[in-house]
Amino acid sequence: MAKSKNIEREHRILAAAVELFVHYGYDKTTVSDIAQKAGISKGAIYLHFKSKDALFEALLMQEMTIYSEIWLELIEADPKGGTMAGMYKNTLYALNRRPFMSAIFKQDRQVLGNYVRKPGNLFRDKRYAGTRYEFVKMMQDAGAIRKNLDPKIIAHIMNILAYGLIGMDDVMDAENIPATDDIIEGIADIMDRALTPDDGGNSEAGKAILRQIVASARQQYEEQANKNSEDT
Repeated sequence: MAKSKNIEREHRILAAAVELFVHYGYDKTTVSDIAQKAGISKGAIYLHFKSKDALFEALLMQEMTIYSEIWLELIEADPKGGTMAGMYKNTLYALNRRPFMSAIFKQDRQVLGNYVRKPGNLFRDKRYAGTRYEFVKMMQDAGAIRKNLDPKIIAHIMNILAYGLIGMDDVMDAENIPATDDIIEGIADIMDRALTPDDGGNSEAGKAILRQIVASARQQYEEQANKNSEDT
C-alpha cells in the first residue's frame, strides 16, 4: 500500500507521538493513544506508518535531524563551537530544547522501553552508530584536537564517558548522581583542558567537520524516510 502524502496529518501524528512517548514511554503508548491525541482514526496512522515501531523510528530520525540542525546553529554562533568544549556545551544546550532527544541521549529506559531490545532497532544499526575514532582523527587533522595523542585512546575514553553517563544509575543511587547538565559541563571542561591545542585549536576547521556530520545525519534521515515510504 502506498504511503499517504498527507504531510500535515503526518506532522500531527509525529507531534502527538513525541509528546506521548516522552510522557508515558514506548511501552505504555499505543497507536490508539497517538491517534486520539492527533485527533484522527487509528486506521489513519497506518496510512503513514506500518507499525508502532516504524512510527517510533520515523520520530527518532526526525528528532535527530532537528536536534542536529539546532546543534549546528549553536555551534556556528559560538566562536569556540568547533572545539571539543564547544561541541559538548552546545550538545547540552541543543538537548535542552528537545526533550525526546534528551531522553534518547540519557538512554531513558521509560521512554525507550522494549524497543531497544528488538532485533534490528536503530540503536544497533551500524549506519547510525558512527565511530568516534574517525571523528577524533578528523578533528586532529584539522587542528582542533592535540595531535600528540592517540586517537584510538581518545575515542575509547569518550566511549567510556558516554556509556558511563547513561549507565551510572545501575551502580549508584540517583541522589548521588549530579545533574546531567552539570556532568556535561564538567566533561566539556575536562575535554578542553585535555584535548585543545595550546594555541586554542582551530575552531573554524572543527566547525567544518561538524557541518559534515550534520549533513550526513540529514542524508540518513532522508534515506530512512524513503525506506519507510517504500515499506508502507
